[in-house]
Amino acid sequence: MIDATHDPELRSWVASANDAQTDFPIQNLPFGSFRRRGTEEPHRIGVAIGDQVLDLRLASECAAWPEDVARALAPLAAGDLNAFMAMGQKTRADLRRALSAALAEGSTQQRTLRECLVPQADAVMALPCRIGDYTDFYISVHHATTIGKQFRPDNPLLPNYKWVPIGYHGRASSIQPSGQAFHRPMGQIKTPDTDAPELGPSGRLDYELEMGIIVAASNSQGQPVPIGHAEEHVFGLTLFNDWSARDIQGWEYQPLGPFLSKNFASTLSPWIVTMEALAPFRCAFSRPEGDPQPLPYLDSRENREAGAIDVQLEVWIQTEAMRHAGHAGDLLSMSNLADAYWNVAQLVAHHTVNGCNLNPGDLLGTGTLSGPKPEQAASLMELTANGKQPLKLSNGEERRFLNDGDSIILRGYCQRAGQRRIGFGECRGTVLPARDSHFV
Repeated sequence: MIDATHDPELRSWVASANDAQTDFPIQNLPFGSFRRRGTEEPHRIGVAIGDQVLDLRLASECAAWPEDVARALAPLAAGDLNAFMAMGQKTRADLRRALSAALAEGSTQQRTLRECLVPQADAVMALPCRIGDYTDFYISVHHATTIGKQFRPDNPLLPNYKWVPIGYHGRASSIQPSGQAFHRPMGQIKTPDTDAPELGPSGRLDYELEMGIIVAASNSQGQPVPIGHAEEHVFGLTLFNDWSARDIQGWEYQPLGPFLSKNFASTLSPWIVTMEALAPFRCAFSRPEGDPQPLPYLDSRENREAGAIDVQLEVWIQTEAMRHAGHAGDLLSMSNLADAYWNVAQLVAHHTVNGCNLNPGDLLGTGTLSGPKPEQAASLMELTANGKQPLKLSNGEERRFLNDGDSIILRGYCQRAGQRRIGFGECRGTVLPARDSHFV
């Protein structure tokens, strides 16, 4: 999958794309949906390049493209990323090569395409695609173990964890794009010292650092996707914050799992970094010595050799007081997707092994991506030992769980010697007070 588009020496005529710290060099070219600030125009599909967005509707109309590239651009020009994703891996790889050549220094299309650029500062981002279904997994053994110890100190991992990728079906309608705020959720809460639950706002609101896997090609109902073809059904990855109300969750989650504690809001980053862009950052995938090996439908030589992806992840908090003081926020933790116990191909293979049909735009969440060290915990429930050990922030504030006005910012990037650093942008969401309710 490595080709000329990954050449670390490749430079763009878009000057900001050549900045060593940009998330969006020419080696990345992620897809997103946007419209110009201050307009009511329909959302359109663009590709991030430096601090700009290449408007693919304008690019398809203004520039001369070979016939096959023009066909690939047609659904993107219509604002339909889902339809483009359904065209398959070869089509998106071919378009990537065409866009890379067009945006590279010395391109004959520079003069035409320059008029198709929109500053990212002037772009209002939406969800990058239509999300029809959403499944959340639980692929970090470190997160599962830490949470399990809080409830089952002598047996933190349930017997099935190392055999089957655990997941549940979430709510797609409440997934929102980065930058939006949401209200603190209401729900039933029961404390250990009360005889009955009460309805009220969550007092133990948390974030979860996750990545989102965006499905590309569909499979027919009843037709499983073999692990060797699983990544052909994946378009790319995003950052994902699955906000969680821990007090609501603790009361409701048995026997059927999360419900109102999870479905009130989830935040998705605006740019999908394609699997092609991630190719230079693949790494070996293995299990710790002594752990059971995956069943055959979850295993292949190729998956063992390069099934993991090295994505460095960060969680930042900016409280309301920090925002008013012009403080950019505090780094809470860092972790890496490569430390997960299950990987992208395995999730697709398992999701479909029973005949479940996935569709373009479906979202698979990884679950909370905590690392092996305590400081790599990817939720406040872990970092504060379920609120027992408050975090001291740089401005003197403390947090056990999230306060109204807090913003959580997720960031992610890939970097490796001999390769160009690429990033995911940011995934930001802000907590608003609970809405007044006549039920309370």
